[in-house]
Amino acid sequence: MIQTVALWVVLPVLSVAVLLSVVRLAIGPSLPDRVVALDLITTIGVGIVAGAALAWEQPPLLDVGTVLALVSFLATVAFARYIERGIRSWSSNG
Repeated sequence: MIQTVALWVVLPVLSVAVLLSVVRLAIGPSLPDRVVALDLITTIGVGIVAGAALAWEQPPLLDVGTVLALVSFLATVAFARYIERGIRSWSSNG
């Protein structure tokens, strides 16, 4: 039962969320908007991997989701530091 719900409800909803996030990533007016959209896409990706692990009864897939979450966190921190340094250099120049 839970595999059916994961396969036919959760995964399509997460797929629609990824599509909406990709639109935000493409048209986001500023770099922080794009960073948040990219972080959301990877977070939804973790959910998709977890849903697939549940639907296909493959617990080792959860390790993939964990690694994806860790890489996403590191990328978000790196982007935040990059944005902060960019703001500092712009404010000191002008």
